[in-house]
Order: sequence, then structure tokens, then C-alpha cells
Amino acid sequence: MKKENVPQDMGALGKITKEVCYATDSSGKYTTELSNGWDVKNEALNVAWKEVEERIAKARQQVLNGAASPLLFFMEYRLMGIGILAGYTGYWKWQIKRHLKPEVFKRLSEKKLQKYADAFNVKVDELKTMTVHEA
Repeated sequence: MKKENVPQDMGALGKITKEVCYATDSSGKYTTELSNGWDVKNEALNVAWKEVEERIAKARQQVLNGAASPLLFFMEYRLMGIGILAGYTGYWKWQIKRHLKPEVFKRLSEKKLQKYADAFNVKVDELKTMTVHEA
């Protein structure tokens, strides 16, 4: 694509950041050009975020139904898998899977809950109640 044809469609991230694209200049050589976004890419990003929001809502409902502990909600909210959470907390993956059970989660010590709260950047009582306060 030519430098003057690089898309400049403002999207959700357009006011925050710009993307570097490769384009050809007037002499046909490759150069970099900044782009505010591209409608097709913006739409794909919107679809992906909608799916994330649905997963968060589903996780919240599972916790409210007693099928999972609040860890599931925060894992979805923070886009973390068990492996990533294990890395942040130092717990084994099998321990986290066990802590996802509501009856096990309720018996966790304050020290263990604090590790999870720190990993999710919330307070322990916010962890227990699925309360999120973003700055």
C-alpha cells in the first residue's frame, strides 16, 4: 500500500496510541507510516471485547450460582489463565484449580487470599465480593 493510502480511521485506541504500518513512498521504497486505525481492525477489536465482556458476565453468574469461586470472575476480568495466575501467586496450577471451588475458597486463609488480591490488584474484601474499582 502507498503511504498516502494508510488507513486513518479513528477507533477505540486511536486517541491513545497509533500503529506503525509499512507502506511504499513515492519512489517505491518501503517506509513506516503511523495510522490511527482501520475500520475492519476496529470492528474485530470490538467483537473481541464483546466476547470478553460476555465471559466476565458468565463467570460472575457462575460465582453467584455457587458453581465457582470469585477467582474465576477475576481471572476473566484480568484476562488471566491459570498459568499466569500461578506465576503471579506462586501457587501450583492444581492448587488454583482447587481454589476455584467455592467450598475450598471459603476456607482459604487471609494470607492466601491476600496473594490472590495482590495478583488481581484488589483488596481481600473486594476479592470476596467481586467488587472492582478502577482508577
